[in-house]
This record gives sequence, structure tokens and C-alpha cells, in this order.
Amino acid sequence: MITEKLTEDMKVALKAGDKLRLSVVRMLLSELKNERIARGGDLDEPSEQKVLAGYAKKRKEAIDAARAGGRNEIATREQAEYDITISYLPRRLSDEEVRTVIRKHVDAAGATGPQAFGVVMKAVMAEVGSQADGKLVAALVREMMG
Repeated sequence: MITEKLTEDMKVALKAGDKLRLSVVRMLLSELKNERIARGGDLDEPSEQKVLAGYAKKRKEAIDAARAGGRNEIATREQAEYDITISYLPRRLSDEEVRTVIRKHVDAAGATGPQAFGVVMKAVMAEVGSQADGKLVAALVREMMG
């Protein structure tokens, strides 16, 4: 599970004096702990991935905001935090891999128009989980469904 990996990496970062990694790993462990408390129980692997993907998304938004504001130093740090965070997530699917999953669900649902968008999105996101960005999936579904 991700929590055990993070705990081990925290020890390694502490011993190595890697302050950035240590900071990010501690934040990720905190995010996971907060989610466990909110749910009132332990998290399974997909739930942990979802929490980390949410944190990665926040970092991505912070990168964009910092760059838009001309704050390159902050953007660089946020990018480093983002890179560390996504290293704990499964490999991201390529656009073509996402298209393949979408085609499968469009065919399975017999979806022909925009009214079936929600059905297809729900099925695709259930399959790809945190391996693809929801905005990308939505854009590709709209493109493929016309």
C-alpha cells in the first residue's frame, strides 16, 4: 500500500537530508491520515491513489497559477512537489490508451450522442481511475462522441 511506501521513503529522506522529499512525503501522509479520519476507517489502494491524485491536481493548479503570475521560483518548487507526488501513483495512460478505453465504453453503451456523455464518462473514469486526468478524459469523450 502507498502509506507503507511513504513511511519508508520518509525515513530514507530523513536520513539523506532530502528536505523537499521529506516535506512532500509528510504532506502526503497527512492527506491520507485526514481522509482516513473523514471516512472513519482504513483506505484501500484505489482510495489512497485518489487522495494522492487530488493532491497532485492541487500542485498542478498551483504551478499554473504561479507561472501565470510570473512567480517562476514558486512554480519550480511546485513542479518538484508534483513530480514527487506522481511518482507514488500508477503510470499515467497515454492519450491513445485513453481513447481505446473510451471506444470500448462508447461501444458497450451504444452511445451515439451527447446525451450519453455522463454514462460514458462514469464508466471510463471507473476504469482508468487516477491513471488519467478527468479533464483530458472529458475532452476526449466529447471529441469522440461528437
